[in-house]
Amino acid sequence: MAAYLNRTISLVTGQTGPSGNDQNSTGTDSVDDSRHNLSLQSSASSTSANYNAITDNRMYQSNDKSPLQIFVRAKKKINDIYGEIEEYVLETTTFINALHADAEIVDKAERELFESYVHKVAAIREVLQRDHMKVAFFGRTSNGKSSVINAMLREKILPSGIGHTTNCFCQVEGSDGGEAYLMKEGSDEKLNVVNIKQLANALCQEKLSESSLVRIFWPRERCSLLRDDVVFVDSPGVDVSANLDDWIDNHCLNADVFVLVLNAESTMTRAEKQFFHTVSQKLSKPNIFILNNRWDASANEPEFQESVKSQHTERCIDFLTKELKVSNEKEAQERVFFVSARETLQARIEEAKGNPPHLGAIAEGFQIRYFEFQDFERKFEECISQSAVKTKFQQHSSRGKSVSGDMRSMLDNIYERITIFRNLKQDQKNMLTERIQGTETQMMQVTREMKMKIHNLVEEVEEKVSKALNEEIWRLGVLIDEFNMPFHPERLVLNIYKKELNAHVESGLGSNLRARLSMALAMNVESAQTEMTDRMHALVPNEQLSTHSAKLAVRTQPFEMLYSLNCQNLCADFQEDLEFKFSWGITAMIQRFTGKVRERSKKHTPALVNRQSSIGHTVVTPVSTPVETTPVCLLPTPGVAGITPEQLSVISRFALSSIGSQGTVGGLVVAGIMLKTIGWRVLVGIGALYGCIYLYERLSWTNSTKERTFKGQYVRHATKKLKMIVDLTSANCSHQVQQELSSTFARLCRTVDTATTDMNEELKTLEAQLNVLEANQKQLKLLRNKANYIQNELDIFEHNYIAPQ
Repeated sequence: MAAYLNRTISLVTGQTGPSGNDQNSTGTDSVDDSRHNLSLQSSASSTSANYNAITDNRMYQSNDKSPLQIFVRAKKKINDIYGEIEEYVLETTTFINALHADAEIVDKAERELFESYVHKVAAIREVLQRDHMKVAFFGRTSNGKSSVINAMLREKILPSGIGHTTNCFCQVEGSDGGEAYLMKEGSDEKLNVVNIKQLANALCQEKLSESSLVRIFWPRERCSLLRDDVVFVDSPGVDVSANLDDWIDNHCLNADVFVLVLNAESTMTRAEKQFFHTVSQKLSKPNIFILNNRWDASANEPEFQESVKSQHTERCIDFLTKELKVSNEKEAQERVFFVSARETLQARIEEAKGNPPHLGAIAEGFQIRYFEFQDFERKFEECISQSAVKTKFQQHSSRGKSVSGDMRSMLDNIYERITIFRNLKQDQKNMLTERIQGTETQMMQVTREMKMKIHNLVEEVEEKVSKALNEEIWRLGVLIDEFNMPFHPERLVLNIYKKELNAHVESGLGSNLRARLSMALAMNVESAQTEMTDRMHALVPNEQLSTHSAKLAVRTQPFEMLYSLNCQNLCADFQEDLEFKFSWGITAMIQRFTGKVRERSKKHTPALVNRQSSIGHTVVTPVSTPVETTPVCLLPTPGVAGITPEQLSVISRFALSSIGSQGTVGGLVVAGIMLKTIGWRVLVGIGALYGCIYLYERLSWTNSTKERTFKGQYVRHATKKLKMIVDLTSANCSHQVQQELSSTFARLCRTVDTATTDMNEELKTLEAQLNVLEANQKQLKLLRNKANYIQNELDIFEHNYIAPQ
């Protein structure tokens, strides 16, 4: 407490400005001098500016940083968890009610027990909605209990004055509306709050019982404590009634904090001690704060102030530690305060008006008493938040664990019964399946023959589609020439052009393939289906032919082949090259020359051995990839006198590299040699002719030429890509035929199986029951996991909010 006083004194006297340095050189000496040498008004005036700056920061802290937010967050969390518990209980009860139709799995007693949990959880949720932090104020008559509550609420709500002011219990709690009202015990009538004096004032003619309760509902937005779910209970003086047990049983058992308000001008009485002795017997270690109110009276006798304060402090600590034994000495020192509630209330009323708080001072030393009251509020908030979380929510958390644990145990028992029942049904199904399989033996021969026929037809279709698609690929240039969309080399238009060209190629190839193959393939498939129908028709008993004739009939719609080419994705990587390239340029001529030499050399290289498949002999042409870094070995060829292929390769590479890296120097050297050899006139003529050819080709590089070049590049690219999917497309078409014939054969087989209708129906019933049982098992596992999840959530809640307490 001494450290706190020193800190308070330094705050009050250490920021008075440059002009006050000599008078306020030290905190303690300055306060002593002000007590003896300054009047109350001059002291308040000299420190008002500094005090306002301090109290504004302390009084108007963010509500999010308040210790009371621990309770608010814990209440929200436990409500969220119980919302999940309620949802889980309702889901489980609905599921159990559905299972109750089968008495072998769930009996009536279990169903009723599950339904009882719904009401229990709903009742707990209702209690949680009403749970709040409750503080009860006790003391002798006229000790200032109502004034303390008013000071904490920052507004005069409860009547206070001389005599028996409070004649009954008054409970102040927050309301969501904007208007204040009150309700008497046993009545739902809402009365205007101005009538509180007529109901609670001891001077009123209408007397209320000392143990009766008046509930005052005050707007939450007008007080941060009410907004944080704090409820204040004001009581009559402990000296006006002997029914202390009734008071405690009716109003105190759920209180989180007790505040004993003493009169600092006298000592603690026997009645006050007796009341809290009774409280400590009924409650385990109650949280008790002791306020020595009216401490402003000590300012009249400053020479006895410290001795009186020490005497009161010692007696209060002894009362808490030795008599009640509810705290140790260190904790007790933090629970005893010396305040002036009336002075604090007046200061806060002045603050609400926009005035400095020192205008509400009653006596000298206001700042110290005011800070003492704020320190009490801070420690009170910490204590009540911790206590309320533990007392209000620990029991609910344990009950939630109990509910989820009991339900999980019951679900385990139901799961075991379903497992036994499912195994029994599975055995019945196995026996019935063996009986059905015996009747299907006669179909095995027909099935083998039909599978072989389907296999042969599938191979035939694959071969035909592959051959037709290859032929269409070779005619791809004709199809692309038929595409007449306007061409423009601009990038945006070119992208649309390519997209439309891809669609044209895909549509054209599909149409051509359908025209060449669809009719023949449809006839082959229909012929195979007719043969299947005739063969299976012979297996159906004559008496059932009329019943199943519709199922044995061949499908009326002809089979239609789908050719999935997807040219949009196939040619998506096509990159055109529409830049002008002079055909008689040095680079172009050398590249053409080296290309021809390589083609001649390929004729003399040993041909690759082509392998023939068991079905046909399709020649696979290897794709040659030019290798830049490995020398190409060419055989001697006629037509190039005196130059071996190796020499020619070296010369061509040298020429290309010279053009690429030393084009300018090489051109000058060649021009100089030709100038000396043939003369400048011939050279100029050749240059002019060369330029005319270049100009002609450059002028001929029109939009039409670009379109032809683009289509030629596209044909080469699309041909390469389409050849890559020939096998895939033919396999896809053969798969369609296989699916069509297989589905037809399966349909016919099911028709034959109707001879064993009774067994099949029974088998289906068993399978349906097994599916339901399996689904029930999965749902039970899910519900058990949810129970574990809820228990984990409650464990985390206790760890975060209850265990640290």
